[in-house]
Parts: sequence; C-alpha cells; structure tokens
Amino acid sequence: MRAVVVHGAGDLRVEERAAPRPQPGEVLLAMTHGGVCGSDLHYYREGAVGSFALREPLVLGHEVVGRVAEDPAGRFAPGTPVAVHPGTSCRTCQECRQGYPQVCREARYLGSAATFPHTQGGFTGQLAVPAGRLHALPGELPLSRAVLAEPLAVALHALRRAGGVAGARVLVNGAGPIGALTAGAARAGGAEEVWASDILEPQLRIAGLAGAGTTVRIGEDTLPPEHFDVVIEASGAPAAPATVMGSVRRRGVIVQVGSAPAEPVRVPFGPVVAKEIALRGTFRFENELDAAIAMLASSGRLEAVVTRTFPLSDAVEAMETAADPDVPGKVVLLLDGEDPSASGTGGAAATGTRGPAAAAPAPGGSTGAGPDSTTGTTRRAAP
Repeated sequence: MRAVVVHGAGDLRVEERAAPRPQPGEVLLAMTHGGVCGSDLHYYREGAVGSFALREPLVLGHEVVGRVAEDPAGRFAPGTPVAVHPGTSCRTCQECRQGYPQVCREARYLGSAATFPHTQGGFTGQLAVPAGRLHALPGELPLSRAVLAEPLAVALHALRRAGGVAGARVLVNGAGPIGALTAGAARAGGAEEVWASDILEPQLRIAGLAGAGTTVRIGEDTLPPEHFDVVIEASGAPAAPATVMGSVRRRGVIVQVGSAPAEPVRVPFGPVVAKEIALRGTFRFENELDAAIAMLASSGRLEAVVTRTFPLSDAVEAMETAADPDVPGKVVLLLDGEDPSASGTGGAAATGTRGPAAAAPAPGGSTGAGPDSTTGTTRRAAP
C-alpha cells in the first residue's frame, strides 16, 4: 500500500509500505480521505512541530476517515464509514482521571513525533485502529465532508472552553480552516453575532460561507471596541493578542486556539486586568467528535471549507498548496486513489521528494496587524 511519509525537512515521499494486520481489539480500515493540517505542514517544511522533531520516517495525517475493511471481532460490518479519533490517552494520569484526556501527558496522536517510536499517521491506504477510537458515520454524510470532523471537534472544544456562545457576540480572529469552522460552529451554536477577521480576503470569503455574518480585513477594515463577549483567537500570530484585546468587552473571554510560534509572544496584560478578561487556552478536543459528526450531517454549509482535493500521489503538491497563504480553506488528500476531478482541483503528479522548502507564512490566515488595527468602525457583511 502507499503512504505519505516525511523523512526530514522538505523531504516528503509517497512510498510503498506493508499493509498492517489488525491486532486484538483493532479494526482494519480502508482509508478514503485525509485533511492536511498545520502540523503536517510543519513536519514537511521544518522536520518538527515545536520541540517534536523527527527521529525516524513518519507517516503524516490525523484528520482521516475511511471504511471498515475487516473487524475480526465483528463489531463493525465491512464497508461501514467511520471517522477516526486520532488520540490515545494513558487513562491513568491525573488529567485522564479527571476527564481531560486531551491534555494527558502520555497522549499519543496519529502522525506525531511527540513520542518515540513515533505514532504513524493515517495518510495511507490502510490503517489498523483500536475499535474504541472509531466513530460510525451517518449514511447521509459524505466522506468528503466527514473529513472535517476532527478539526470541527477542535473548534467545538474551543467554544466549549469559552463557556458556550448561545446569544453571544463572537469574533473569530484568523479565518483559516479552524477559524472558518469555528465561525460555522458558533453560528450553529446560537451566537447572536459571528464575526471573522483576517489579513487575507480569500480566507474571509470562506469564513463567510461557513457561517460568519460579518468579516473584517485587518489592516483595511477595523474592529469595534469592547464589542465581543467571546473572542476565539485562531491565527496564532504574535501580534494577535494586541490586535483583539481592545475588541473584547469587559469581563469577556478570549480563547487561544491558534498555535503561537516557539519564541515568546507579548500579551498586553493591562486590559486583561483592568477589564477582568478571562484568557483561556484550548488544546485538541475531549469528546466533541460525535457532536462534530452530527453537525456535519445536518448541514452542508461547512463543506465550503474544503477547497482543494488531490490524489495521494500528488501529496507534495497538496502540501505546497496548503502552505500557500493565497489558497484559502482546507486541502484534502484522496487516500483510496479516486479521481479528484469532480472536486475541481488536482494537479500534476508530485510523488517522490523535494528539497527543503523556503519558509512561508503560517497557513490558515495569520493575523499580522499591530495594536493600532482595532480603531475605527469599518466592517462588511459576509455573503
């Protein structure tokens, strides 16, 4: 079977690997779709995600769905469509015992070099997965949309960390795939207003299609002061805390979902103190995957986030496309060899390797404006 394997910075290969055999308790899946995440791009371009550096070849991919090929225990019928929960926790540490497996200190995640041996990922033809990590998909939910379940669960967890958004005025800063999905989830969650801000217009257009009612282009448009009950900071840009601090109301909440760079980031704590702003972190998700699946099954609106689809053989081109700040939305790999032409995208085959890639802006809509960008009142309604 073929797999997308990163060997080092700029060294990505589509290569043959032996098909897995399910161990006791495992189910063998035939993989169909995989979403390219920012962590996949970091491994490809830099050979590391933060301090998690490659020490051996790594199959990428954790946003994956597929169909059951074989379940030795008979729990799943062959052909059953499933989403894969990519995380495995230890179940014994204090965090796991308290019900917070997403911050388990011994957690393993598909396609991650956080531990050694690395946890091989799902960008491959077949994958053996513990049965407890499989979530059956409704028959009416296309796998091409279900591939958004994992990042949507991340978005739902961020809104949960905010304390819910029903009746709230919500700003999502950074309109990459996670930001766009968060905007859609906030709308579905009953938010009174949903705004999205970014420095890039194409990303804002996708966020509008996903659910943002108003979009703000940082550097050209402006955010209203002390307007939002909840701000979801999804860009991870170093300037973002200063950019959004003035727009959150007194005793409002800021949830940081975007991964900041490794170097220290300056946070203006004066407003945090003076306005009693609650500043919260969020990491991956707890048990929101089923809610994400239900949301995707109930509406096709969020499918607008998927903008490019490539066959597995074009994995290098898919990665380069996902890293291009001028390309909005989510890039998806077809893992089962189907022709992606129906999705309107694709490209020349790009198997094998490429040399080290030049540094690029963080994918998904980094917000690079400074603290002066929140003055004024210009705003635009999203489509």
